Amino acid sequence: MKTIKIALIGAGYISDYHARGLQLIPNVNITAVVARTATSAEKFAEKYEIPNAYTDIQKVIDDQEIDGVVISTPNQFHAPYAIDFLKSDKAVFLEKPMAMDALEGKQIDAVAKENNQLVMVGHMWRFDTDTNYIKDTIASGKLGKVFKTKGYGVHENWGPSGWFTNKELAGGGALADMGVHAIDSIRYLLGDPKPKKVYARIATNFGDYDVDDSGIIVITWDNGTESIIESGWWHPHMDGPEAAAGIFGTKGYASLFPTFLKMTTGEETFEKIIPELPVREEHCDQVIYSRQMEHFVSCIRNKETPIPGILEGQIVLEIVDAAYKSAATGEVINL
Repeated sequence: MKTIKIALIGAGYISDYHARGLQLIPNVNITAVVARTATSAEKFAEKYEIPNAYTDIQKVIDDQEIDGVVISTPNQFHAPYAIDFLKSDKAVFLEKPMAMDALEGKQIDAVAKENNQLVMVGHMWRFDTDTNYIKDTIASGKLGKVFKTKGYGVHENWGPSGWFTNKELAGGGALADMGVHAIDSIRYLLGDPKPKKVYARIATNFGDYDVDDSGIIVITWDNGTESIIESGWWHPHMDGPEAAAGIFGTKGYASLFPTFLKMTTGEETFEKIIPELPVREEHCDQVIYSRQMEHFVSCIRNKETPIPGILEGQIVLEIVDAAYKSAATGEVINL
């Protein structure tokens, strides 16, 4: 079996998860890491026994032996880096969000098609066991017609700093950071419907920065379901772990994190079902990132379109763009 060679672009917190995941896959070598400073690149390379540490992506672009790259940089660089790597015939994994906005997403899509290369996007909850249990339950019809969902991505009593709070580098705040996960997770649970309308209220309540830290979005899907999505940093309370969802059906309710079903059995009566699922070591467990990397490598080997890929990433970007536009105008945005 051919050895797949991968380069990591970025050496921040999330890159550790990707590196650990890649190292579990047979016949995969991490051949290079690129970071903003030589010290960061060399420290990361030493930690994971990566032979090459660079500060210039051109070194990776020029290396024709590298099959794919994992881009975990500030959002501002997602599209330009992805485009450069796609033009050099490399598969691309992009951390979420796929780009700064939907226009950049379309540019990535055009270059990927031109060069017959694949792009995968880091919406990692699609690889989670609890998430797939709830998805399968909805698809089975057990909950009846799903008419409403509530989901969120919120940091309680803390928030990120650095480039995350700089609009020029991040594109947006808590919505671009946390909300995108909540949007894609709900869409995945519902069987990937298309958005029809978006209404949003977005604000900055906690920090002296030029991005949002509070958001409420209402999405109308083409299957008739209405989804409420909340995003936030520094909020004084959240209803469960920092990413969770509730699905309301005509026959019952499903909770994701904590994961259980609440099935209607009669007037004012219900049965609570707690499924036997693997114990989580942490909420965002390493295993979902490892499965994500396995899928990326498999798609490179078999020349398959990854899911989540450009389509899934682009729909999230379109919803986020619509949400910011709705918040600015006070109007519902039709998609």
